[in-house]
Amino acid sequence: MTDSDKVKGPASYFPSIEKKYGYPVNHWFDLLKKQKGLKHMEMVSWLKNEYGIGHGHASALVAYFRKQEGI
Repeated sequence: MTDSDKVKGPASYFPSIEKKYGYPVNHWFDLLKKQKGLKHMEMVSWLKNEYGIGHGHASALVAYFRKQEGI
């Protein structure tokens, strides 16, 4: 794999998120869709408090989700 092939940014956390929490990232994105009215850090806190996701993983999920949703 060359440097240009490596996944960068929030998506680079996805394999470890799926392994640690046992769900594909789309599961978390589906849950976040119901929280669209929250700000970035509110979404991060929600994932941490409701599902015990670590800060870095929650932040990566939220950052990627918000970019894909255009929010």
